[in-house]
Amino acid sequence: MADLHITTTRGSDTVLDEATVQGFKTSLRGVLLCPGDDGYDTARVLHNAMIDRRPALIARCAGTADVIASVQFARAHHLLVSVRGGGHNVAGNAVCDGGLMLDLSPMQGIRVDPAGRTVHAEPGLTWRDFDRETQAFGLATTGGLFSTTGIAGLTLAGGLGWLNGLYGLACDNLLSADVVTADGQLLTASHTEHPDLFWGLRGGGGNFGIVTSFAYRLHPVGPVLAGLLFYPMAKATEVFRFYREYMPESPDALRVDIGVLTAPDGTLAVGMIPCYVGAVAEGEQAIAPLRRLGPMADLVRPMTYCAVQTMLDGVLPPGRRNYWKSSFVPALDDAAIETLLACGQAAPSPTSFLELEPIHGAASRVPPEATAFPHRTARYSVLILAVWTDPAASEQHIRWARESWEALQPFTAGRVYVNYLSEGEDRVQEVYGTNYDRLVALKNTYDPTNFWRRNQNIRPTV
Repeated sequence: MADLHITTTRGSDTVLDEATVQGFKTSLRGVLLCPGDDGYDTARVLHNAMIDRRPALIARCAGTADVIASVQFARAHHLLVSVRGGGHNVAGNAVCDGGLMLDLSPMQGIRVDPAGRTVHAEPGLTWRDFDRETQAFGLATTGGLFSTTGIAGLTLAGGLGWLNGLYGLACDNLLSADVVTADGQLLTASHTEHPDLFWGLRGGGGNFGIVTSFAYRLHPVGPVLAGLLFYPMAKATEVFRFYREYMPESPDALRVDIGVLTAPDGTLAVGMIPCYVGAVAEGEQAIAPLRRLGPMADLVRPMTYCAVQTMLDGVLPPGRRNYWKSSFVPALDDAAIETLLACGQAAPSPTSFLELEPIHGAASRVPPEATAFPHRTARYSVLILAVWTDPAASEQHIRWARESWEALQPFTAGRVYVNYLSEGEDRVQEVYGTNYDRLVALKNTYDPTNFWRRNQNIRPTV
């Protein structure tokens, strides 16, 4: 092992000698990787193939003690730090160039209490593994739309998912969190312990520490009615106008996403994705109006909740290049609909698409100031997803996403969901709106030196 040139938080590099690195390595129960080591290139690969960064060190943490040791080592040497959970986030902040990456993916412990309807879970879990354990007891909590997403990044950002209408966001179901702070302390945050930190963790992203254990409330969730409905573009305006009237009147148990995407037969189509959480017969009644619109393909069927969580995984497989733009849309007037359709039809590849996600039911009834996630009354999140494989086509795809986002700005609320930012630290205040100043004050308390900066960063002012 040779001496390492490593990036610091002071804007310059430093050299760590072999003995220093070896001492850090022996302090860990997990594995410490350097460039050239077996497993190094695998550990630094993220879901988004646009991200290709090379940390000087990767600490594959086996438990909380490894996290604490890594934080203390980084502080002692002023190292730039990034934190990887599931590695699904589109911005790729999980990996830093030249610094120390804390890889939490080995931390996959989970313990379900079926009688108390709670679960304790570690941050390396994806929702696939989390749901497998909780569904063994017929239980679940809100957990995203893709099984490959990590539980940590989704929960800390707020957490949109199929169960939003009935049970709120992922962060609304968080009961407590064990957090390693920037000074290497381990705190428990909950409604009764460090409640200010607990408030900030529920939507504030990775700005305040590393959560090494999440405790969630669970809910009974059995088979659901879900799938995709595809409508021809000739009906696009009619379908979107219908959706505008239909979704606000829908029961909490039903979530329906809508978008412009490529159907299985290769044609451009309007797609709706209903998911009814409850008795299948009730779900059939709830989605009957969608079927009366005359879809050209109907893939809706009863399925397990685990199947729902995996049904879209093929839409965003790992290894493709991703660039996303997003905002919240408060209303779908005719002009907004026509703009959405025009943007969707201009997508440069069949793997790119435009989608609307509703925020309704229980998620919309939580006061905006109750958690750091403020977008409770935003109605719809519009997501423009440029997804492609050929690096030479990057400029074309990024341009489509940016131009579509610009075209939609007259209809948006000037807000955005933090997990959908491919770029744009200048938009962080848009993420948090009226909660931003409170989050800055919290940052001043728990991370005044901005140790946790590889994120959609809330900058301290002290």
